Amino acid sequence: MNSAIGYFIGWSVLAYLLGAIPCGFVIARMKGVDIRTVGSGNIGATNVFRSVGKGWGILTFVCDALKGWIPAGLFPILSKRLFDYDGGPALAVACAALAIAGHNWPVYLGFKGGKGIATSLGALIGIAPAAASLGALCWIVLFVTTRYVSVASIAAAAVVVAAAWFPHYRQHGLLLPIVLSLLGAVAVWRHKTNIQRLLNGTEHRFQFRRKKEKQVQ
Repeated sequence: MNSAIGYFIGWSVLAYLLGAIPCGFVIARMKGVDIRTVGSGNIGATNVFRSVGKGWGILTFVCDALKGWIPAGLFPILSKRLFDYDGGPALAVACAALAIAGHNWPVYLGFKGGKGIATSLGALIGIAPAAASLGALCWIVLFVTTRYVSVASIAAAAVVVAAAWFPHYRQHGLLLPIVLSLLGAVAVWRHKTNIQRLLNGTEHRFQFRRKKEKQVQ
């Protein structure tokens, strides 16, 4: 096997294995909770935030984002310094995609994972920071105005796909726009149950403050 191909495959596999680490599951377990059995059953940051605690949810989000950023942004640099092989844009894009795939379908949990929004954000920061910024801004605006995490996430994915086709990215070839479009489609597809609940009017609306229980007099 050509050494370059070996390095490419090796870093790609490592990206998947890192992305597959179920941070939300591990963090919730530390608090004695099986996150798969509470709330929405999802192992992502939103369910940890709601079911375990705000601080633990934020920690999960940061860890999940790092799972995307490290492979996409750091692996090519490490490869260049350690093995004099950077793999070009293809390695960064492949590592980003496989890290997200790892989060969505983790080998450690029987390929049942999260929806990949935090990990996608981290990966985008590594390979397409401008698109990541636009997506994050869209997410914040819609989350604050609608209080639906799913609406904000789906819209942010659409914005990233649109941004991927800006001349800034297309001038370097079609690999990045195509991959970001596919990742955006996967992100929306992973929210199919949320979309159904939105249509049915049963989707959970995020509460910034817990309602105080009425005291029995």
